[in-house]
This record gives sequence, structure tokens and C-alpha cells, in this order.
Amino acid sequence: MAMTVEPGRTIETERQPTRQPRRIGRIVLYAVLTVAAVLFVMPFVLMVSNSLKTAQEIIQIPPTLLPEHPTLQNFAFVLQNSPYLVWYRNSLLVACTVTAVTLFTSSIAGYIFAKFSFPGKNVIFVVMLSTMMIPAPVMLIPNYLVIDFLHLLNTLWALIVGSMVSAFGIFLMRQFIAAIPDDLMDAARLDGAGEFTIYWRVVLPLTGPALAALGIFTFLGSWNDYLWPLIVINDQDKMVVPLALTYFNSQHSQRSDLVMAAATMAVVPVFIVFLIFQRRIVNAFVLTGIK
Repeated sequence: MAMTVEPGRTIETERQPTRQPRRIGRIVLYAVLTVAAVLFVMPFVLMVSNSLKTAQEIIQIPPTLLPEHPTLQNFAFVLQNSPYLVWYRNSLLVACTVTAVTLFTSSIAGYIFAKFSFPGKNVIFVVMLSTMMIPAPVMLIPNYLVIDFLHLLNTLWALIVGSMVSAFGIFLMRQFIAAIPDDLMDAARLDGAGEFTIYWRVVLPLTGPALAALGIFTFLGSWNDYLWPLIVINDQDKMVVPLALTYFNSQHSQRSDLVMAAATMAVVPVFIVFLIFQRRIVNAFVLTGIK
């Protein structure tokens, strides 16, 4: 509708759309997200809370959410009555080694697929990607036969060798490196830099977000792996944390407080790594989406 203010001048007025439905929708969305966050966080809160309780307080009625008398005796018992530090060392050694080697192989292979041309490149890349569609349990027997042929059964190397190359990692790095301008590499070649120097001094510094994201995924996958260690590891002193937790639970199935303490210590490295690198993971997804 139009309203005349002066001769020859009009002001167009429109009915402003109400903001009430938008506010209601936003409130509903926040409420749903809050409930979902509580549901996801609650198991972790209960695990930490029960690890600080006594066995009697865990089973008391009515139950308590937070410990009335927090104690660290459960953690001390786990460390003193089991080789938990040995299991921790094994998991850290395997996870860190697998992560470092996977970052190297994925980044250098991704650089080759992104910036070099050679016969059969596309075919090799497609075949490599097709391996991502094979269910992991299908590969257990072939992998076991390979590890047995290499005489690596019941060693930590059995957990490392089979995870040193990642098809997903190569794909992620290839997509990320393909966005780097070729002019940077051409300028380095004009300065006399070799291909490995270009990869190490030019490409890697520019792929920090992708490397951080891949490192997180690889570390989490290696740290939480249970089925493969269960197949190839027999000795107690060579167990990793997920396998050791099952063993510890079988030995102390009646002591939920001790089991919760052992589980809490198992998630500490994962929690720390995620807190440190979570921002770089988001950056990796954002930059990859922009590309």
C-alpha cells in the first residue's frame, strides 16, 4: 500500500513478516540439540562419575549422578594390580607409529596422484578407491595370512604393518593437494628444488588442516581397534588398551568401579588429541568443501 507524504513523493510500506515463527523454530532447534548433546555426553559423565565412586555407592538405591565422596583409589588399584601402563605404552606406540607412517604415505601418494601424470594413473586411483568398498572383516583372513608369512604374529608390528597405507587418506590428500596452485611448484623447480624437496618444503606446509584431520581419524581408528588385535595378539604384555579392557573386565566383572576407572584412563589420550586438533579438523572440511 502507498502513503502520500508530499505532492509527487510516496513512501512504499509493506507489512513486515512476523519474526515469531522464526523464533519459535530456533527455540525448538536449540531444545532438540540440547537434548541430543545431553544424550551423547551422559554416558561419558556416568563413566567418569562411577570411576570416582566406591563399589557400594554405585549400587546404592537411589543412585547418585555425582560421587558423594570422590576417591582415586580405583585408579590406583588398576595401576598397581595390572600391567596397565604396559598396555598404555603399546597402544601409544602403535597408534603414533601408524599415524605418522600413514600421514607420510598418504601425503606423498596424494601429491603424486594430484600433480603428476603417468600411464594408468586414473585406473590405479579408481582401483585404490574401490578397496574402500570392501568390508573390513572380509580382509581379516588375507591380512592374517600375510602377517603369518612375514612371521609377525603376536608382535606389535602385526598391528602396524597392515595399517601403514590408507586409501581414504590418499584420497583426502589428493583432493586437498589438487587445489594447490601449480605455479608454486614450478617456481620451486626454477629455483633448483627437487621433487622431494618440493613435497617437503612446499606441499606439506600447505596441507596442515588435511594432515591434522587425517591424523585424528587415523589415531582414533588405531587406538580403538579391537578385532584385529584380538586375532593377532596372544600374550598379555603385548595387548593394547581396547583388548586389555576386555581382559580386565573379565578379571573384575563384579567391580564396576574398577572397570570404569580403567575405561576412563583409556579415553584420556583420545580426548586430549581431539581437544587440541578439533579446530583444524573443521578447517579441513570447510576448505575441502569450498574446493
